[in-house]
Amino acid sequence: MLMHNPPHPGQVLKELCIEPLGLTVTDVAKALGVSRKTLSSIINGRAGISPEMAVRLSIAFDTSAESWLNQQSQYDLWQAEQHRKELKVKRLSAA
Repeated sequence: MLMHNPPHPGQVLKELCIEPLGLTVTDVAKALGVSRKTLSSIINGRAGISPEMAVRLSIAFDTSAESWLNQQSQYDLWQAEQHRKELKVKRLSAA
């Protein structure tokens, strides 16, 4: 079952991991071994969580990589469902 309008995982990262620890984007990017621009894109919802980033986040914040990927998958699927009626797909059935 799909969650209703799930937050982008970047929002979760910002609100539940970065802000409570009083960290800056620069601090977190450095700890993750990525550029500030890369992390900022994720936090601002312009980029998604890749499997590699999920592993990096799991190490840095002692979480599971699967949880990050699940959040991204739920977000992406919900977004795609919003355009279901625009898709030009025919239902297939056995002849």
